[in-house]
Amino acid sequence: MIALAATLPVVLAACTSASRHVSLTPSPSSRLSAQPSSPDGRTSGAGTTTSGAASALPSGSGLTPAQGSTAASPDGTAASPAQATASASASPSAARATTSATAAPAFGSQITTVTAAQLGASWHSGCPVGPAQLRQISLTYWGFDGTTHTGTIVVNASVVSSVIKVFAELYAERFPIRRMEPVSNFGGSDDASMAVDNTSGFNCRNAVSQGPPAWSAHAYGEAIDVNTIENPYLEGGKVLPPEGAPYAKRTPYRPGMAVARGELVKAFAAVGWSWGGRWANSPDYQHFSSTGG
Repeated sequence: MIALAATLPVVLAACTSASRHVSLTPSPSSRLSAQPSSPDGRTSGAGTTTSGAASALPSGSGLTPAQGSTAASPDGTAASPAQATASASASPSAARATTSATAAPAFGSQITTVTAAQLGASWHSGCPVGPAQLRQISLTYWGFDGTTHTGTIVVNASVVSSVIKVFAELYAERFPIRRMEPVSNFGGSDDASMAVDNTSGFNCRNAVSQGPPAWSAHAYGEAIDVNTIENPYLEGGKVLPPEGAPYAKRTPYRPGMAVARGELVKAFAAVGWSWGGRWANSPDYQHFSSTGG
């Protein structure tokens, strides 16, 4: 017992001396195990980059700090260096390119000549103008479905530039148009064309009005009817087309309608065309012409 008591101070002194030489800096493995884990058990350190990453790179590895760090992928696993670099290098111009890629297509138009065969039943011998005086225009327009479409309209060659300006403006305003096809697709029948809400131009026919027969402005390719159901012609107590009856009352405003100071009327007025909706006794809301008739 006396010998044990004598040696105890010596042992304690040795332990104290040894503890002064123990490193308190955790080893690399202990730093990793100390990182918090993600819900699925992966260490969150694999998905983050810290300012200490550069000092942890092996000497002579040849890696820069950016190459040696890792980035989180969408599923929480570590992304490859290439993925991290691609993500970090996204420039504002690249972001703008992505945005413009999803933007609406630019307005487009194409002008071509037409033949008697193409005009079909919408033209015949004795009409006030011949095929050589007409042009076919392919135009971009917004549909009621909120997407872009390409339609075709036939007009007099003398009004082509004005017509393109009108529909370019309507496209910019996203004014909706139901459909746009030559009346020849309907056998030259104005009634059949109107019944399906078709926007059209040339059709060699008489004016729909009281009095002696007279050529319509459409027979010259100098008039356009737009959204015929939303904009019916009220003549002699009739609604033309009959499908437009719900729109005979012009309020409240609904998409595709022609109204005073509205987008459609203003677009045609800007190129000097008149609107049939101004006719007090028989308003023709769908009708626009370069001659006023």
